[in-house]
Amino acid sequence: MKTTLKLEELAQFGLGIYLFSLLPFTWWWFLVLLLTPDIGMIGYAFGNKVGAFSYNFFHHKGLAIGLYLLGIYFQHEILMLIGVILFAHAAFDRILGYGLKYEKGFKFTHLGNL
Repeated sequence: MKTTLKLEELAQFGLGIYLFSLLPFTWWWFLVLLLTPDIGMIGYAFGNKVGAFSYNFFHHKGLAIGLYLLGIYFQHEILMLIGVILFAHAAFDRILGYGLKYEKGFKFTHLGNL
């Protein structure tokens, strides 16, 4: 099952790359911004509960898709970019086994313990 999930996330990461290619930004932006959603880990400086919330907020694919769709609706390329980066980053993290966090601590995820 883990292989199937990783392949699914790989396909979603590929979709993120494709959607980025439709935007008018140069490729170095994708590389520079891909790891920025990990800023959510700063929440762990304030405890596991805040850390899990902030990490999960920046790694929630529903939020990413919503921002991308809002960007399409309002024809706002920055919103589309943020949505694509959040989506691609979440997929990339899950390929590596980093899932959404439980309040017990950073290493406890919906994909299993790290």
